[in-house]
Amino acid sequence: MHAFSHSTTSTPTAVAVPPQLALPVIEAEFPRQLHPFWPRLQEKTRLWLLEKRLMPADKVREYADGLCYTDLMAGYYLGASDEVIQAIGDYSAWFFVWDDRHDRDVVHGRSADWRRLRFRLHAALDAPLHHLHHPDTLVAGFADSIARLYTFLPGTWNRRFARHFHEVIEAYDREFRNRTSGYVPGVEEYLALRRLTFAHWIWTDLLEPSAGTELPDAVRKNPAYRRPALLSQEFAAWYNDLCSLPKEIAGDEVHNLGISLVTHEGMSLEQAVEEVRRRVEECISEFLAAERAALRFAEELDDGTVQGKEIGAAVTACVGNMRNWFSSVYWFHHESGRYMVDSWDDRSTPPYVNNEAAGEK
Repeated sequence: MHAFSHSTTSTPTAVAVPPQLALPVIEAEFPRQLHPFWPRLQEKTRLWLLEKRLMPADKVREYADGLCYTDLMAGYYLGASDEVIQAIGDYSAWFFVWDDRHDRDVVHGRSADWRRLRFRLHAALDAPLHHLHHPDTLVAGFADSIARLYTFLPGTWNRRFARHFHEVIEAYDREFRNRTSGYVPGVEEYLALRRLTFAHWIWTDLLEPSAGTELPDAVRKNPAYRRPALLSQEFAAWYNDLCSLPKEIAGDEVHNLGISLVTHEGMSLEQAVEEVRRRVEECISEFLAAERAALRFAEELDDGTVQGKEIGAAVTACVGNMRNWFSSVYWFHHESGRYMVDSWDDRSTPPYVNNEAAGEK
């Protein structure tokens, strides 16, 4: 178990947040919530990781719950049906395992292995049912999670999700090439790449099956909706950069806003940390204003028709979950073993991966 073991929405958390990472506005104005299916979600995702052989049994037993992957999703997609939150929870766990494989492929210089995996993931995304029994367990697990996600909304949503994830795969390939060549992208280049590697539009797309409705393009692309969606994801990506900077410096990473600021803007590490924090805080204040505009937009969409009422309610639900992302991401970074680098034997090698889990020979 883990989620909210030290706190609930009505009692303060006992988790110690380092002062340099503390955001009082999140703790005060973004109360934590948790999908009621969470205990089953954690249990079932743990079993899914074992069934799909995405992590070895000893690593699942020792680390899966403490990594808090299901906590993160259960704190975000409130209102989703049990089937939807389970599919998202499994997909999210897969995503973290994929990120670990990608990292180990970089560390060990396995360019050919990464290239094969990249093409296989593209193929599985377009035809998941044909890849359910792929010999690479990462491909088979991906196919399983995608096939399930594709059952909730029409084909138009599926194709959009696939288009967005094809872009994520290619962005991971750019990261692979940057890391193996030691190339640190400039700030603007990095921010554009980060929106893809953090999968901004994937997590935003998943708000819709959680709300049970595919949003029309005119609604989804309206600045009143798109702006808070982007800000919630930018907050998550940049706060992740702030929290993971020690881990990424230890692992010779080149993709972190702080690293780009030091390399290209002539900042000291301390100045870069302060700048990332400033951007994070700015995201929060801008979101609060954008959230109000989005909720007004939702009210306007409810024009008295059945469809208008449905779309307005869906937008309201999606915007509510954009808000939930702030607290879920914030506490995840202080509860997940993924970021507790000071407790690792080797600060550059996560203890929850090993040769089998990371695809190593």
